[in-house]
Amino acid sequence: MSWQIQAVSPPLPSRSEEFFHLALAADDSVLVTGEGDEIPLEAGDLVFCDPGRPRSPRFADEGRVTVFRLPRRCLELSEADCDRLAGMTARGGDGLGALVSGFLAEIATGTRDHSPNVLHRLTRTAMDLLVVLVMELLQTEREDFSTAARDELLAQVRNYIEDHLADPDLSPQAIARANHISVRYLHRIFQREGVTVGQWLRQRRLESCRQDLRRTPNRRITVSAVANRWGFVSASHFSRAFRDEFGMSPSEWQALR
Repeated sequence: MSWQIQAVSPPLPSRSEEFFHLALAADDSVLVTGEGDEIPLEAGDLVFCDPGRPRSPRFADEGRVTVFRLPRRCLELSEADCDRLAGMTARGGDGLGALVSGFLAEIATGTRDHSPNVLHRLTRTAMDLLVVLVMELLQTEREDFSTAARDELLAQVRNYIEDHLADPDLSPQAIARANHISVRYLHRIFQREGVTVGQWLRQRRLESCRQDLRRTPNRRITVSAVANRWGFVSASHFSRAFRDEFGMSPSEWQALR
């Protein structure tokens, strides 16, 4: 069974048809998702990567990771499951993730202390553990993503966004943390709606601004004040976003109303 360990940061840049990549965080670091969100990682956490795929996650420049190249044939995954697995994380502090993380860390640091025969057996055991971990991650995602549960959670998240629109620090990370879900799962529940979390947040803020400007036709409140009230920190960015969404500037809308 072929295998290879390379200590790199960030993970290997090109996709391999033969190997999938598993990154083991060597210390506390930050994972940047394909959508640009940042997920804090602790030492020992695991991240499945397939760098050649669109929106593949990457590590911040200061992060140190050990990258394991996993033979795809040993994982026995369909192309669809490979797509789902890419970007998934497993916490190295509890459950099966802790067992796998500790085992891989020992292999990575102890390669010079074992004979080729022992190393081969350790590698086979590591692959068996990884296959079980992958199956658990994919099964958990399937069970958690039932239609009824998704709709209920989506309504909960939307209500949270509505209640916190004025918070300029509201972000996918903050929304996910407040609703006790991962950022990846947050993006998935919005995916079927044909809109990203960021797009939904921006649309709701813009609509709130439009309603406020509609109620102040005599300019008793400035455009900048309305933008700031609903979480926009930059007046110029707000004006561009408003024009893109409604086809006219905030000032033009205010005067028209």
